[in-house]
Amino acid sequence: MRRIGWFAGTFHGAFIVFMLAPLVVVALVAFTPDGYLSLPVHGPSLRWFRALLADPAFVESFWISIRLGVVAATLATAVMVPAALAIGRYRFAGREALLGFVMSPLMIPTVVLGVAFLRFLTLVRVQGTFAGLVACHAVVIGPYVARMLLVAVAGLDRRVERAAVSLGASRFTTFRRATVPMLLPGIAGGWLLAFIASFDELTVTIFIASPATTTLPVRLFSHIAQTTDPLVASVSAVIMAVTTLVLLALDRLYGVDRLFAGGGR
Repeated sequence: MRRIGWFAGTFHGAFIVFMLAPLVVVALVAFTPDGYLSLPVHGPSLRWFRALLADPAFVESFWISIRLGVVAATLATAVMVPAALAIGRYRFAGREALLGFVMSPLMIPTVVLGVAFLRFLTLVRVQGTFAGLVACHAVVIGPYVARMLLVAVAGLDRRVERAAVSLGASRFTTFRRATVPMLLPGIAGGWLLAFIASFDELTVTIFIASPATTTLPVRLFSHIAQTTDPLVASVSAVIMAVTTLVLLALDRLYGVDRLFAGGGR
């Protein structure tokens, strides 16, 4: 394997430190025993983690964000699988327009999307409901799933499907037993990215959430607007720990490199 030069190694090392330093600082601040933002110079303490568990509003918002991310990511994946297969495999009139439509939420400012969603949900009288949040989040995170699936579709081996058909398999059986297993890395990777994007979404959610459907990012934003204390750092540390554990588990069970490469061969 070709070795990198000292300059490239130094640059990459500095870049990694630059990216990780804020996360390390936030994690250290979460263990402070003081009532203000500071590093744990007086020794580590679990004071703010206990305060977090004792705050029912934050706990409820955490579980709302989890449910919202799971349902929205699953809905977006179910819609984008046939769309990606159509765009990636076939040439038809309006194909580029369909691709642009699927990717359009990435091009529109989130503030504009938030106002548009608020107006639409108000017209159909589902503003502030969990179903409305799911629908809007599915639209916002759909492009993340589509990108992963389009890569996976491009790497499909059509010979496997032809072999299944030649052996008498129906179209549905071929799709279920041959196509879906080959698409699984792209489906899993897209779902994971969509879940993270939904869990972290703030700007759009501010416009369409209600007191009964306040997600964790919105709760954090409101808390920071009112006061500044290490509780926010403790919430961030918990989110980073959960994300790290999920990625480690996926890497152990499946392989993150295979997941985000969009192919499992």
